Amino acid sequence: MLTPAGIESYVAANRDRWLEGYKELVRIPSLSADPARDGELRRAAGLLARHCAAIGLANVRQLEEGGKPTVYAEWLGAPGKPTVLVYAHYDVQPEDPVALWHSPPFEPTERNGRIYARGASDDKATLWIALCAIEAWLKVEGGLPCNMKLFLEGEEETGSPSLAAILMRHKDLLGADFILSADGAMMQDGRPDVMVATRGIAKLEVALKTAAKDLHSGGFGGAVANPISVLSRLVASLHDMNGAVAVAGFYDGVREPTAGQEAELAAVPFDEAKFFAAVGARPGAYEQSRSVLERLWLRPTLEVNGIWGGWTGPGNKTVLPAEANMKITTRLVPGQDPDRVVEAIKAHLQAACPAYATLEFKAMGGGSPAYEVPPAHPALKILDRVLGSVYGTPTVRVRLGGTLPLCALMKQHLGIDTVAMSFSTGDEDYHAPNEFFRLSSFDRGLKAWCGVFPAIADAGADAFAGYRP
Repeated sequence: MLTPAGIESYVAANRDRWLEGYKELVRIPSLSADPARDGELRRAAGLLARHCAAIGLANVRQLEEGGKPTVYAEWLGAPGKPTVLVYAHYDVQPEDPVALWHSPPFEPTERNGRIYARGASDDKATLWIALCAIEAWLKVEGGLPCNMKLFLEGEEETGSPSLAAILMRHKDLLGADFILSADGAMMQDGRPDVMVATRGIAKLEVALKTAAKDLHSGGFGGAVANPISVLSRLVASLHDMNGAVAVAGFYDGVREPTAGQEAELAAVPFDEAKFFAAVGARPGAYEQSRSVLERLWLRPTLEVNGIWGGWTGPGNKTVLPAEANMKITTRLVPGQDPDRVVEAIKAHLQAACPAYATLEFKAMGGGSPAYEVPPAHPALKILDRVLGSVYGTPTVRVRLGGTLPLCALMKQHLGIDTVAMSFSTGDEDYHAPNEFFRLSSFDRGLKAWCGVFPAIADAGADAFAGYRP
């Protein structure tokens, strides 16, 4: 990887200033899921828009279609060179439960070479790193080696509900050769990998009722059904004794791994025992005939994310609740349709529900199909080259067990593919208390993002001819 010496010097001179800017962004509680924090989320969008203009990007604007704002900016001064659409998101997960944090969740705190805060890893770290690399090229060289469009989303953590509308309205504005996502994650610190697929997602909320109101457990218990007990039986019916999903039609379209996919899995250095030990868990719950990586990457899942009802406060309350509730999400693989999966789950629960209870379903939105990068896509070779140079070791191909909704949506509406270059790692507790980001990853990220733009330019526009509409 050949990055001009002037850029390397600029990076070294500005690293500490950039870290302070990163911390300033992290301090903003930009939660897309909490309407009460909408002002804070918009404050983050404003900060990013002003920063983009300050570092020299053009056509800075906020795109909005009934949801949260997306910050757009561009630099298009390299005629004949490829155009990359750089994606990241600035919204974050809720900080709850706050009591489990060792430092305030929105006050970035450095401990042992790590920055702890909500959003420190997902996704404000690599978002900011990408902006720093763009700044370095613009300030030192006066431009980038390739054309670049920037797309900073504000509702990824809620399933990107207005993303499709933004893409449809601004299709021409967002046209590019491919998307380079700053969202995603490396599996392990110190070992580079390139993501080639993500699982999809479907969501559902369920309410089960057995009475019109809460009742006295002594006066009605034994006559009126307890909705928590009934819902518990329904939850238990979702999987069989071997851990496979027991919903009829759930696996429709799911394909067995190909020889190429099996070879990819075999090439990944992965210790199953360490995987479970790292989170204090034990193996044995699901599809034991398949490897852990296969279950994480190539098989769909059905999870109950929350279940509640009745009295959960201090002390005792002898109530027979009228209602119990649960939230379900599924992770999907290629061949599955999110809407059909939701309908199959509804049908299963209705069939298992006894006549003395009723079910109500609430669609959660934000469903997304799985996504795979074409195996010969030139962007994969670019990342192999850049990351291999930064880490000093070859990359491996990995898949994301989670979901990046933009991948399928970008393919559907813009006709282009997405590859990820994130410097978060899987152990950084994003979506949990004490989320953190390694300072060593900040430095690796700066080197890689500064190097990726000339690598894209070197590939040439013709390399992408078969991968754009």
